[in-house]
Amino acid sequence: MKKAIKGATEVLNLYQNLTVKNYTTALILAAGASSRMGSQISKQFLEVDGVPVLARSLQAYEQCPLIREIVVVARPQDQQIVLDLIDQYEISKCKTVVSGGADRAESARNGLNAVSTNTKFIAVADGARCLTTPMQIARVCLCAYKNKAASAGYPITDTVKRTGALGNVKETVNRENLWAVQTPQVFAFPLYTAATARAQADNFSPTDDNGLIEHMGYGVRLVDCGKENIKITMPADIRLAEAILAARKKEDNDE
Repeated sequence: MKKAIKGATEVLNLYQNLTVKNYTTALILAAGASSRMGSQISKQFLEVDGVPVLARSLQAYEQCPLIREIVVVARPQDQQIVLDLIDQYEISKCKTVVSGGADRAESARNGLNAVSTNTKFIAVADGARCLTTPMQIARVCLCAYKNKAASAGYPITDTVKRTGALGNVKETVNRENLWAVQTPQVFAFPLYTAATARAQADNFSPTDDNGLIEHMGYGVRLVDCGKENIKITMPADIRLAEAILAARKKEDNDE
């Protein structure tokens, strides 16, 4: 028992040292229009097993010991709803909620302007990726602390085809070393700010924040977080997310 307590104390002290040295802010992007969901309610506020999608996402970052503060980016018309969720689900790390921009890049820049001056690393995340776990967040953060840039993802196992405009197969893509990329995407703060400025100057708009770093010629280290770290985009994703949560609960009860 004494060894177990000593081991737990050492782990706790390690995390405390890391959080001080590598002050990490989570930038939660929740300003999308949810056009593919086909719902009048934004996907961020749809419920998965009784809890709104965004609330689940915020809880994961709240519970991760390496995250020191949270900044949420939301549409102006959604900000009060977000503030109510933050209060209801006791997201104490949330510093502020800011307005989103015309696209993801502008939303990220708006959020970036609101982070604490203490920030050493920025963890950019999709508000709709509500099955991310605190442990996954910590693993990506720890990798970023060593490499300055890290991202959640998983190696692709499906066969991948490239098609023409009409959907006819043009080629089979070699899937070796191909990954599907998720969030969080964690970067050293000076590197990320420089990358966003460079992209804006070059009028460069990548599909994710890793692309900003790649545009600078810097490599991003990928961390396998598995296929369960899904993003809620389509109605079927709600059912899939609830099935994953049910399986997790069963595993916890069986232990």
